[in-house]
Amino acid sequence: MILTAIHLVLHVLVPGTAAWLFFRDHWRRAWLVMLLTMLVDLDHLLANPIFDPNRCSIGFHPLHSLPAIAGYGMLSIFGKTRLVGVGLLIHMALDLTMC
Repeated sequence: MILTAIHLVLHVLVPGTAAWLFFRDHWRRAWLVMLLTMLVDLDHLLANPIFDPNRCSIGFHPLHSLPAIAGYGMLSIFGKTRLVGVGLLIHMALDLTMC
């Protein structure tokens, strides 16, 4: 339970830190965009049970699959989609820590 709470807090703090460090000119907007990428967790609604603390999201949920993660990497390359891609990659990296 405590690990899950820490995990959720990191999903807010890590994108905020990345926004501050790498997108300082517009860090609030960058942080908001990266926070919105947390909507990728809507794919958890397809699972039964929706939340299982012992299940690794990476490779289980469709938007947490390796092909999807490769797509997020591609998004992070291009200027117009960079914030979305970086936010999604941060999300996947944080989820990987729970595996």
